[in-house]
Amino acid sequence: MAKLGKNAQEELEGKETVEFFKDLDREALNTEKFLEKYQKPLSAVFIGLVVGVLGYFGYQQFIVAPKNAEAVKTYLAAQKNLTEGKDKEALGGKSAANPGFMGTYKEYSSTDVGKLAAYNAGLIKFKEGKFQEAYDLLDKFSSDNKTLMAMKYGAMADAKSGLNKNDEALSLLDKAASAAEDPYTSYYFTRKAGILALGMKKNTEAKKYFTTIDEKYQDYDNGMSDSYIEMAKYLN
Repeated sequence: MAKLGKNAQEELEGKETVEFFKDLDREALNTEKFLEKYQKPLSAVFIGLVVGVLGYFGYQQFIVAPKNAEAVKTYLAAQKNLTEGKDKEALGGKSAANPGFMGTYKEYSSTDVGKLAAYNAGLIKFKEGKFQEAYDLLDKFSSDNKTLMAMKYGAMADAKSGLNKNDEALSLLDKAASAAEDPYTSYYFTRKAGILALGMKKNTEAKKYFTTIDEKYQDYDNGMSDSYIEMAKYLN
């Protein structure tokens, strides 16, 4: 195949360059036509995105942040009463002057502090023997902290036991034992589940719980699991 002369080669390269820029022009023209055709809907989408972003940050700054600050104030006041042994005042909820844990939860239930107030209110209700109310309040609490969630399930189990619903209580103790990341909390609720199972005469299940302790949590048990395993063998 004969080589192109220098002039012919330059001419060919020039044509390729012209075609390249023509392609770019066509693409640009297509883009312009697209934007021209869809200018209004695209503008609406863009404006919607901007409004959405601004709305989110505005909500966080002007709605959520002040609510969190107010929730913390009422929560700390209730916590002070609880520390001083004033359970009724800590529970509160009967007047605007003393919202207590109940008022904090009702007013700020969407905040983390509001949810924690529900947990504390549930514990006080449990102490009062109002087990269903305690359970319902505890159920409102949620947290990313796994140990706190384990404590929640354990307290809910106590409420169910108070209502003589021990099968449900045992299930909640299972959740408590598996929810925690730290071994002592898992041990504590596994042991509690084993003792409850013994009381319900569910000896096979009780043995399972205490065997788990013997295998995983000996450091916390001081050999007590062996005694419970023996009890599970012979109790009817």
